[in-house]
Amino acid sequence: MQTQRTVRRLAAILAADVVGYSRLMEKDEAGTLTRLQAVKRDILEPAAASHGGRIFKTIGDGFLIEFQSVVSAVEFALFLQRAMLARDPGVSDDNRLSLRIGISLGDVLVDGDDLFGNGVNIAARLEQLADASGICVSGSVFEQANRIVDAEFEPLGRQQVKNMQEPVVAYRISLSGASAGKLRQTPKAATPARPTIAVMPFDNLSGDPAQEYFADGMAEEIITGLSQIKWLTVIGRNSTFFFKGKSPDLRQVAAELNARYLLNGSVRKSADSLRISAQLIEAESGRQLWARRFDGSAASVFDLQDEITLSVIGAIEPNVRLAEIERVKRKRPGDYDAYDLYLQAIAHMYEVTPAARVAALDLIQQALALDPGYAEAHGVAAWCYFARSLWEGSLPRSYIDAALHHARSVQALRSEDASTLAHAAISLAMATRDFDSALEMIARALAINPSSVHAHGHGAVINVWAGHYEDAITLASQALRLSPLEPLSVMAHAAIAGARLMRGEYELALATARRGIQIYPTHVPSHLIMILSLMRLGKLEEARAAAVRFMEVTPSYRINLRVPIFEHFGKELADAGLPEPGPAT
Repeated sequence: MQTQRTVRRLAAILAADVVGYSRLMEKDEAGTLTRLQAVKRDILEPAAASHGGRIFKTIGDGFLIEFQSVVSAVEFALFLQRAMLARDPGVSDDNRLSLRIGISLGDVLVDGDDLFGNGVNIAARLEQLADASGICVSGSVFEQANRIVDAEFEPLGRQQVKNMQEPVVAYRISLSGASAGKLRQTPKAATPARPTIAVMPFDNLSGDPAQEYFADGMAEEIITGLSQIKWLTVIGRNSTFFFKGKSPDLRQVAAELNARYLLNGSVRKSADSLRISAQLIEAESGRQLWARRFDGSAASVFDLQDEITLSVIGAIEPNVRLAEIERVKRKRPGDYDAYDLYLQAIAHMYEVTPAARVAALDLIQQALALDPGYAEAHGVAAWCYFARSLWEGSLPRSYIDAALHHARSVQALRSEDASTLAHAAISLAMATRDFDSALEMIARALAINPSSVHAHGHGAVINVWAGHYEDAITLASQALRLSPLEPLSVMAHAAIAGARLMRGEYELALATARRGIQIYPTHVPSHLIMILSLMRLGKLEEARAAAVRFMEVTPSYRINLRVPIFEHFGKELADAGLPEPGPAT
């Protein structure tokens, strides 16, 4: 007889109940019940859905909600308590419906739609520690949320709670942000709420009700995929699907969902073909940021769905980033915080000049001064130092050391952002030659976000350095499918060109390197691969002419023998006319 396997998972659990519920019911049973039902209908249920929560148990005046994200659970709790305080302003404290909330992060046992286990029990005990209209969270919740959520955490120490052998580390969250004894991890809470996107139900234009499930599935798959981008808040399906079958004004929808960006689309089936359209809109201006149409066979709808999901997610991330950068540029400099400075640094990071990388580093250092624990800022710093040390060959060893320092900071902060991990991985690989560890970071980044262009592109380069040429070409090709026009897609072109060079496929290497230079005219590796391919093809004069053009755009370059793979070609680069390296520093 086969036994059923126990299913467990890690979850953020929120427990809440009404303070003094029995007293309120004794005074006005019908009125209290009516008010509680209104709170659930008008505030609790829609807010839980919009924050990605699932109410899995309701017992009298109490309820339990599961969240996949700790941050979402805390943000929901703050929203709920503030909404409750704003409700019924004329009601006295004795008659007001007040909630107390506890949040834990822990292992739970799954039984159908219900959850049991330590994670649930601790949330219930923390709720009992909370004050009226208060929130109490576990130590693990604090560790995950304190640098992201705009709130003050006050340590309560180790609390002995009912039916628990070990004390529970607890923190109280202040709604006002001005509690005495408040705890701050940094001089200034600098990272604001992340940009929010709502994926609307896709319209079924087929005239075939049977295609409705495919249109709904398309939106659901994209919601799931976008949720893997950790710096982006994605409105839950239940909230966006409230508008299914309606034709509301998109600005009104955005206001109701508190979304900065909207993605909508349509599905049209005709005979044996499918056409799917999608567009990304900035809610405030109504401006279309991106649009694309996909055509495929109706016989392979699920393969088409997967392809479209990856393509849409791959396109959304850079387009939302660019829109966020443009939004920040409209702010007054005195209003900048760490997130704004980080976005401006990214804008310079995408530019193609050494001066831009210097500007990016200046901005990112300002961001880190405000928030030293900002993992994404450390990732950008690692990338900029990596690029300077590899592409500006006369720079001192200290730049490599700086790239490694920021890469280690990303590791220590346990970033869950795919691009940040990718920047750290390539910096780690360059500084330490520990390609296995770097590729493990790339694998983690791709597990977090399978549509990350940077994880694919940077991972491809690391694979070239490690001698895994087939893996490099596979990753690079996927990066180019996801985002062929992004400036840093030059990394993918260079990876393919480098792999072709190392395999002796010099004509292919030359052609690919030239494509990379068209995208990023000052990209040093692409120029070097082009020069080396010409040398290997016996085109010495053409190689020397290419070297002259290269030095015109990068006059400070000197042959850098620290760069993986190029260390094997120092003599050929010198024969082509590139300046010899200076003394090591």
